[in-house]
Amino acid sequence: MLVYRHQMLHLGVSPQLLAALDRAIEADVLLASALEDHTPASHPLGAWVMQRDLADLLTWPLHGRVPELIAALPAPNRPRRGPVAAAPELPAADRERFFTRMRATAEQATGGDQFLLRRQALYLAGYDRSPDTTDWLDHQQRSTHPEGWLDQWLNARSVASVGARQGDTDQITGFIATTLVDDDAGEAANLNYWAYWVGEIPDIQLDDTFMGTRSPDSWHGRRLLHHVTGRLDPKFGYLDLYVHTLWALLAARPQLLRDGSVNRSWLRERVEILLDSPGVSRQADRDLAGVRYALRLAEV
Repeated sequence: MLVYRHQMLHLGVSPQLLAALDRAIEADVLLASALEDHTPASHPLGAWVMQRDLADLLTWPLHGRVPELIAALPAPNRPRRGPVAAAPELPAADRERFFTRMRATAEQATGGDQFLLRRQALYLAGYDRSPDTTDWLDHQQRSTHPEGWLDQWLNARSVASVGARQGDTDQITGFIATTLVDDDAGEAANLNYWAYWVGEIPDIQLDDTFMGTRSPDSWHGRRLLHHVTGRLDPKFGYLDLYVHTLWALLAARPQLLRDGSVNRSWLRERVEILLDSPGVSRQADRDLAGVRYALRLAEV
């Protein structure tokens, strides 16, 4: 593989594309394993906590949306020759089999030490477009009674996230109100969750424990800031969560508004547009007002 990478570099392949190759191999292994028979104890999907770049590549053939790390690549120096697929393709039979396996995996992973496997299987099952997906996911998540506050917190987050993906944004607002507001542990877990998801925490984590134990001071915040500010738009079903995470991040890292991590004028304009938007919830309105206040303080 090393020899091939060097050859491709000399042929003009984007270095950023080659850098994504390791993640693509991981995604391929997980996709292939999902189409095979695995007991919950041996399933690779429960071996480590996925990050966004891996999840985006893994779900690319399931929903067709180009991962951002691919979409952001520069145009190739030379056109490809002959017909070529626009994205990784998965035959309809394999796609159906994949979702069947994800459902079976989630239903079988009921042990306390299999919470990560179940959580990530449910996440992937949520991309199934079958008519009964929403009801099945709702039943699976609401019938789960995990032990420990972090697993309960993650289960509540999963319920809200799946609801938002299916168009029910009220569950995200409820999640913020019940598990984040006035809860320092929940706020820290939320920031650590997002920091790991976007790669602020680079080390691969084998379980979810770090979300509740790691200090948010251990990572910078610039990458997470770019992630959430790039999603300050009502078209995103997670808008309330993005806004609240932005508010919490700036409350913990006010220096991000002073060290050039973000264009303050652009962010101020974006905040004012959202504050004037009719569909913004009261929770998001309060958080946006807090972000606006932080911007004013940064200019003093």
